[in-house]
Amino acid sequence: MASLAIETGHQEIRDLERNGQAEKAQWLLNAPAPPSLWQELMDSVRETVLPHRRRFPSVKEKGNLSKIVISVMQAMFPIFCWCRNYNAKKFKNDLLAGLTLASLCIPQSIGYATLAKLDPQYGLYTSVIPPLIYAVMGTSRDIAIGPVAVVSLLLSSMIPKLEDPEANPIAYRNLVLTATFFAGIFQAAFGLFRLGFLVDFLSHAAIVGFVSGAAIVIGLQQMKGLLAITHFTNKTDVISVMEAIWRAVHHSWNPHNFILGCSFLSFILITRFVGKRNRKLFWLPAIAPLISVVLSTLLVYLTRADKHGVMIIKHIKKGLNPSSVHQLQFNSPHIGEVAKIGLVVAVIALTEAIAVGRSFASIKGYHINGNQEMAAMGFMNILGSFSSCYVATGSFSRSAVNFSAGCETAMSNIVMAITVILCLELFTRLLYFTPIAILSAIILSALPGLIDFHEVYNIWKVDKLDFLVCIGAFFGVLFASVEIGLLAAVTISFVKIIIISIRPGAEVLGRLPETDVFCDVDQYPMAVKYPHVLIIRVKSGLLCFANANFVKEKIIKWATEEEEGTKGKSTVQVVILDMSNLMNIDVSGIASLVELHKNLASNGMELAIINPKWQVIHKLRLANFMTKIRGRVFLTVGEAMDACLGDKMAAV
Repeated sequence: MASLAIETGHQEIRDLERNGQAEKAQWLLNAPAPPSLWQELMDSVRETVLPHRRRFPSVKEKGNLSKIVISVMQAMFPIFCWCRNYNAKKFKNDLLAGLTLASLCIPQSIGYATLAKLDPQYGLYTSVIPPLIYAVMGTSRDIAIGPVAVVSLLLSSMIPKLEDPEANPIAYRNLVLTATFFAGIFQAAFGLFRLGFLVDFLSHAAIVGFVSGAAIVIGLQQMKGLLAITHFTNKTDVISVMEAIWRAVHHSWNPHNFILGCSFLSFILITRFVGKRNRKLFWLPAIAPLISVVLSTLLVYLTRADKHGVMIIKHIKKGLNPSSVHQLQFNSPHIGEVAKIGLVVAVIALTEAIAVGRSFASIKGYHINGNQEMAAMGFMNILGSFSSCYVATGSFSRSAVNFSAGCETAMSNIVMAITVILCLELFTRLLYFTPIAILSAIILSALPGLIDFHEVYNIWKVDKLDFLVCIGAFFGVLFASVEIGLLAAVTISFVKIIIISIRPGAEVLGRLPETDVFCDVDQYPMAVKYPHVLIIRVKSGLLCFANANFVKEKIIKWATEEEEGTKGKSTVQVVILDMSNLMNIDVSGIASLVELHKNLASNGMELAIINPKWQVIHKLRLANFMTKIRGRVFLTVGEAMDACLGDKMAAV
């Protein structure tokens, strides 16, 4: 009687467990319908049009409209947030940082303008309006705005295919300004419509390879200034540039330029080494380029070296940024190509700026708003194109100086811009005798920081496919062109995504001893596999036309191998498919599951599915797949085993 009572008690417990499992299965089967595609699109549009709607107080809550306006203004112009707590101590730090920044910015801007094949004053113009606008709209405290080497190279490599900068410099300049306008439009659109994910198509590995290749190309092109070469190639590939240098060395070059440039390049590099060894001397490498400009200009003026072949800047136009609204070429026959150039430059400039901003924000422990950053960059380039500026973005070298100088807010950009304004108004005539070789030396001194061998090694060590993307971008820029390098990086990245999606992989699961956890038996050799159960988890977020057949064939192969291992005797009774990683499925994916079920059933095996996500279970219900597998859907693998094989198998 006692044993009968115990058996009866156990049976009641098993019945209760089965009833509980059935109830949990109904939670999955009777879930409400997920949001429709139309609802998701409307929610996305609503979030795009009113991204800050939850932060804005209502009139009823606050009592007046002014507070709503203030909230909107603070969201659009972050300067209204940080200026409330601004004080004299912060201004002192920003003033020092801004002046230090200007000492580096002025010679660099002139050099980058020549790299972009523009007159020197356009580099200074670009260091006035964009930093002022960014200070009002940007969210980074440390980023320094102005022209940069990579963007200058992009413009000087792509636009000369439309207009020759030497034969028709005015038309070339107008196309550069028009490309700047389009770059600003794209950047602002990315921010306002929350399309920042488009920038991520250029992966970290692609950027590392692209920037490294661009740095070498930029460095080789500076040989034009160091050797005083008058006629140089417009091509950017290393072979064409080396051929141009080789011809110049054998025919016409001036050793005075080379000696002058190399001397001051050595001086700048030595001061940088000293600054790294002694953090208190951070200002020394920052002002070294300006000291080089002053000393070399004075040297050329006193010795009249320009009469002996030393190339000098000569005239730099005096005065503030002139209006360039009427110079934008919207009726140009090249407008389509210019817009494409603007898009490429916009993405590269945003990628560099956001990477720089995030790196320094993480060090100081504050957050930057990516979409607001894109909008700020966009508006500063749009307005910059109206005031004789070409594409500006965040510079890593100048941002590092800004950070080291102890900047507190974006006020350092305002101080820098005001200093550049004073230079344009008062000191442009003093730069008449500045040797071009010094500008080349300043650009060369900034290039070592662009080539990150340590990061390239890390990429190789961590992910070989990412390394392939990196070297694809590197060699594309180096031996073809800037556009080919970018295209190679994006193409290899897409191929990588396709390979991962087509061959998502699947793993056989086993139970870890003394736990209810099921893990990959290859990763955890101690995991226990059950002889009558094949538990498989798909390692993909999407089961679709690209990978569904591959997953199906792999599961059938594993199930068949389990049978062949017992000399034809079928031991697999249940195939349990863990869908916990699967976020969505398409019609091809459902069809492959139907075929899988039929194939397993014909071999005397059952199919059960585990924890399908909202979209997945909804589509499987609509396709009547749940009826085909007789409702064998469970929340956990353990429940599936209990239900399909009974208590005996679950207790093994």
